[in-house]
Amino acid sequence: MPNDASASGPSSQPRKPGRWYGALHTRVLLGLILGAVAGLAVNRYVGADIERQAALRWAAANIAEPAGTLFLRLLLMIVVPLVFSSLVVSAAGFRDLRQLGRVGLKTLVFTVCLSAFSVALGLTIANTFQPGRRLDSETAQYLEKRYGPEATRRVASTAKEKEDAADSIPMQVVKSVVPSNPIAAVAPDNPNMLHLMFFALMVGVGVALLPREKTAEFVGALDGLFAICSRIIDIVMWLAPFAVFCLVFNNISRFGLDLLGALGWFLFATLLGLGIHMFGVYSLVVWWLGGRKPGVFFKRIQTAMLTAFSTSSSSATLPTALRVSERELGIPREIGGFVLTVGATANQNGTALYEGVTVLFLAQLAGANLSLGQQIMVACLAIAGGIGTAGVPSGSLPFVIMVLGTVHVNPELIAVILGVDRILDMCRTTLNVTGDLVVAACVARSEGARLRPAAGAAAEPVANAPQ
Repeated sequence: MPNDASASGPSSQPRKPGRWYGALHTRVLLGLILGAVAGLAVNRYVGADIERQAALRWAAANIAEPAGTLFLRLLLMIVVPLVFSSLVVSAAGFRDLRQLGRVGLKTLVFTVCLSAFSVALGLTIANTFQPGRRLDSETAQYLEKRYGPEATRRVASTAKEKEDAADSIPMQVVKSVVPSNPIAAVAPDNPNMLHLMFFALMVGVGVALLPREKTAEFVGALDGLFAICSRIIDIVMWLAPFAVFCLVFNNISRFGLDLLGALGWFLFATLLGLGIHMFGVYSLVVWWLGGRKPGVFFKRIQTAMLTAFSTSSSSATLPTALRVSERELGIPREIGGFVLTVGATANQNGTALYEGVTVLFLAQLAGANLSLGQQIMVACLAIAGGIGTAGVPSGSLPFVIMVLGTVHVNPELIAVILGVDRILDMCRTTLNVTGDLVVAACVARSEGARLRPAAGAAAEPVANAPQ
């Protein structure tokens, strides 16, 4: 990734002292707050008035939604070239394949351990507060009726995908990871990121095994592509405050506080788990294994966190996370590029926690008492789902539908939570992206990387890191 001098774009220009509105994360946060306030005000003003509701739908469809979608698609537009160039250059930069294997193993261990803890935390909270038994039947019936058609469509789509996957589990794993045609894998609107990452890693390994003189031009070209993508990110992020306003306004104005109140216990259980994992577990991991003060760490990554919250997409946030990891945290490019790119698909702690809580909530709502063995199975599936779920908005819903069928709960109960899924998607995506940066920081420290110094201070080696 280019350094600050070479990559200085609109969002990285120095600001004059005292201009609080100059910092990108401040402007994004302001857009988020104003979007939420405006959305609530409009929702309250519209109420049950049919004409006002029609006007709101028109404004959302013709102004707010297109503006937010423009920002989201601009970020997604550069994900494929960014992921490919980042992974190839990162893998080639190791040269010593033993180090690449070591970094990959550490990333896997961190990912599985954090995902397992997040699922266990979610299931514990769901069993403690029993949110599914606190929702009255009248509200549940109303939600099923309101969101039933969408739930039926999603269940049918998931069933078709399940029928299409008739291969054995080992064969499904092979087909899920190894592409037969890497170009076709990235051609759809939602590209297969696992296929892209596997192909990029294989290319990077091939480069690392060849003499430098034979691959210098190829690596230089990809490094240039990465620099171009980074500059585009700087340009796109200028739109972030306005896009965040539109995205949040569009969601809040449609359902306001009534739906949040109806599903209050479910929201409470999910947000409690996400909050404990974010500020409790991650803080301890960053302090103990990352060698960083949690407060400073969270402050430096807040732009990535706000982008994740507004876009609800780990993939769309990846460009910002890559930039933050090097510029703000000082994580070496080869480590940050590898860990964050893989983590955008594989390290989704928030998704795993949400899936566990949601399955138990809907099982409780249906009156099903899941045994310890069934809950362990749900936990294992949620860990696997967190690793394999697509990093796009609402990417976890098909997995939840599949797990509900596995534990013999009506999958169409997913209708109950569809109305608040986008808000919770924003929250769990923030946890996912934060987890990627936590793992990257811990892996970098274990590999002897130096901390990003405070302004005017000299960088110091990480204490107790292997040399």
